[in-house]
Amino acid sequence: MPTFNGFAGEQPRLVRLPEAFFGEVLPQIDHLGELRLILHVFWRLEQQEGAFHYLRLSRLLADQALLSAFGPEAAPAQAAVQEALERAVGRGVLLRGEIAAPEGSETLILVNSPRGRAALEAIEKGVFRLDEDSATTQESLPEAPNIYRLYESHIGPLTPMIAEDLRDAEDTYPADWIAQAFQIAVERKKRSWRYIEAILRRWQERGSNEQESNSHRPDSEKSRQRYSDWEG
Repeated sequence: MPTFNGFAGEQPRLVRLPEAFFGEVLPQIDHLGELRLILHVFWRLEQQEGAFHYLRLSRLLADQALLSAFGPEAAPAQAAVQEALERAVGRGVLLRGEIAAPEGSETLILVNSPRGRAALEAIEKGVFRLDEDSATTQESLPEAPNIYRLYESHIGPLTPMIAEDLRDAEDTYPADWIAQAFQIAVERKKRSWRYIEAILRRWQERGSNEQESNSHRPDSEKSRQRYSDWEG
């Protein structure tokens, strides 16, 4: 049996896994192929950018790093991957959806998370758009854009439509503006993207002086009046 020489580098790249995977999923898995596939999917999705991470089944079945773990011959290995996928989808760890693509129907694989479920709903409604950039493996492993985490933490699950708005906002406004706008919305119990976006537009229209003043006095009567137009 070949031995492992240890992880290279002082700070090796890490792959995030939900805590529930270890407490709820792992004790139930009794099939090595299913475990291999699930871990491989998490690894591949971790290397993607964008709001929604997914894998094309066609690319998964052509992934030599994955197939080599299932056998030396391509056809039996692909069949084993398909079987492992059926198990993972049946267990509820992964999701699978069919989408129209220029080259024909394409099967997408997602993690059963709030973002994955939102993407699957969009797929089923026919409004999900394939993004070649987000489906392509990147050399770096960046953190998910902070604006998405802020939205999910303070407002709720992402949808494809709101993700596009968030991406535009992230390209338009400074990161500290976005964080402070979310904080203001939470303090005023106005947990909606429409309210947060209105704050950002106001700061952009009136300049950074208003933003800086408001950040130091978020609870003042003057700052409350500035956003009364969007309260309701």
